[in-house]
Amino acid sequence: MVSRREFSELTRVQIPAAFHLMRLGYTYLPHNGKEIMGRDPETNILISIFREQFLKFNNYATDLDVERELNNIKIELDQNDLGRAFYNRIVSDSGPTYVDWENPENNTFHLALEVTCQNGGDEFRPDIVIFINGLPLSYIEVKQPNAIRDGKTAIQSEQSRTAVRFENRRFRRFNNITQLISFSDNLPYISGQGQQKQGSFYCSNAFSKTKFNAFKEEREEELIYSIRSLGEEEIDAVLKDVNRFALKSQPEFKTNQDPSTPCNTFISSLYQKKRLLFLLRYGLAYVEEHSKDGTIQLQKHVMRYPQFFATKAIEDAIGKGVRKGVIWHTQGSGKTALSYFNIRYLTNYFSKQGIVPQFYFVVDRLDLADQATREFTKRGLKVKRINSPQELNEKHDAYQVAVVNIQKFKDNSDLTDHSGYDLNRQNIYFIDEAHRSYNEKGSYLPNLYNADKNAIKIALTGTPLITYKKDGKTKESHATTRDIFGDYIHKYYYNQSIDDGFTLRLMREDIETSYKETLQTINEEILRGDLSKDDIFAHPRYVSPMLDFILEDFNRARDVVFDDDSIGGMIVCDSSKQAREIEKQLEERRSRGETNITSALILHDEGDKEYKKDRVESYREGKIDLVIVYSMLLTGFDAPRLKRLYLGRKIKAHNLLQTLTRVNRPYKDYQFGYVIDFADISKEFDKTNRAYLEELNQEYDPKNTGEDVENVFGSLFVSADEISKQLEKSETILMNYPTE
Repeated sequence: MVSRREFSELTRVQIPAAFHLMRLGYTYLPHNGKEIMGRDPETNILISIFREQFLKFNNYATDLDVERELNNIKIELDQNDLGRAFYNRIVSDSGPTYVDWENPENNTFHLALEVTCQNGGDEFRPDIVIFINGLPLSYIEVKQPNAIRDGKTAIQSEQSRTAVRFENRRFRRFNNITQLISFSDNLPYISGQGQQKQGSFYCSNAFSKTKFNAFKEEREEELIYSIRSLGEEEIDAVLKDVNRFALKSQPEFKTNQDPSTPCNTFISSLYQKKRLLFLLRYGLAYVEEHSKDGTIQLQKHVMRYPQFFATKAIEDAIGKGVRKGVIWHTQGSGKTALSYFNIRYLTNYFSKQGIVPQFYFVVDRLDLADQATREFTKRGLKVKRINSPQELNEKHDAYQVAVVNIQKFKDNSDLTDHSGYDLNRQNIYFIDEAHRSYNEKGSYLPNLYNADKNAIKIALTGTPLITYKKDGKTKESHATTRDIFGDYIHKYYYNQSIDDGFTLRLMREDIETSYKETLQTINEEILRGDLSKDDIFAHPRYVSPMLDFILEDFNRARDVVFDDDSIGGMIVCDSSKQAREIEKQLEERRSRGETNITSALILHDEGDKEYKKDRVESYREGKIDLVIVYSMLLTGFDAPRLKRLYLGRKIKAHNLLQTLTRVNRPYKDYQFGYVIDFADISKEFDKTNRAYLEELNQEYDPKNTGEDVENVFGSLFVSADEISKQLEKSETILMNYPTE
């Protein structure tokens, strides 16, 4: 009989995971088999398999060419580039072939347990290593369920251990050749907390700490037929190799082999052969970020699961002849990155049909055009800025995406020259921020829709525009995002993003009672005069205590709440007059030495474009503490360090949601963004959330779609009661973990 102590990480997760990979068609390699024993110890490439596959793919290659390739790969893996040179080698359409990306059956897929990665006296042994054509392109680390060490769950410990592994230069070759890394403790995700304490996650390599991503399946029907049954001899061979043959008859061991366990479900989602090849080919991006001192810091990003399923949904829609539609993905979920991944994928999709796609990314503000250009360029795309209608008709072989500012074309009605329209060309437009109220008469967008009817238009929004008549039941004709841009192609809501840790929940705080009473008293005194509302809220006597509170609160947030002086704040003013008065009083206080808080006034009529651009970039880089705005930067502005939003005016509907979510971006390890509410937004927020629930209920029948439409945005704010309950829940979870 097998004792309970025999049920460990190996037997509960590792061996069942290996069996499940075998069900997906992977071949198990024993510890002392010729393939593992004959591997290249400096890279763990399986030389015999690599040679066989390379010679098969490259008809004129010789054994000498194989040796040359292996040497070149080693040289590339030594580079301090997160494996970019090697990755470009294996995915390139020119040069030798290493992987048949189009035909999974032409490749070999192997797995092995605990293959040693060793350089000098340093080594590590991933639990399961995945080889494609002999190349160790992925590995899986598994953990015993409900294990805790040093106050951390197994998954949290893996995050720390993986960062240390990435930082070790002796492991550079092994880190650089590995493209996808997975982790699982065979437990379900914790819902509603956005905390990666347990479950199954994946990431790419990094120079240090990396982001763990959950994967939640949306297309189970595609995976069912990829799972086969295992023969008794296959099971016996693995158990013999790991010296655990006695486990075969144990009920718990059989239970852990169920394809529906959390770990095995995750493995099906990521490691089904076609899926894995797709993610390796199209789902990785090298991003060149700039640090404060101007140096480039290379990062490697992996496609998130909503981006993957949105990409497949776009492919399905195009295949059915759909020419326009909406991607409803919540703010902060990476819609520009989604566009980048689709540019890569759709380029190949159309190329196989003999069609040359031309991609356009359409925005309606200069700062968003700058931001999109920057994001695409950081990911290695060649970008062109379109500044005139004539440039739309130019072929752009020299660049991969054109960024178009809609404001440049608002008065043009003849945009696209079809006198010699190339039938082998397909225009594809990604329309950013599609929640805005586009004027349907005499504006660029409808002219574009009418002039280029063959084009594919994909609208991106986190807050679709929903407008109902006064009865609250009848939608305004051609007024909603869905009416203008087409049906929803894919949806990913705020509550999902919070669960996945891609966006933060918000804490709404009222201003302190004493300040509220002071402001109310001053307001009443000023009202006795003959002043307008704008003049009252911009009056020096009103602004002074308001600024007192903001500075006191902001300093407290840096010193106590976050203990971090890198966080930034935004003041959303009641008017441009108030914004200017706040900036004026801040300057006076700085000149008197009363505060060292720096600020930038960002108004549409304050300074030229270059001035505003410079101030915004300085804020993003942490050189400015507070931005003071009225209507600018409330949508599309992305600065993860912004964690304190001072809301000084009422904002309605989707504009309110856009404004609130300026502080929802993950930054360091913080759990929340904060909204300090001068304007009492609660009623307007509740009204807006109800409107989105009505939209979903009216457009989609949950009985037919299976969608739960509750709390799309309702989970945006967290209450003090919820925090107490979460703390109690976390304590309960940790109490259930053994300490040994």
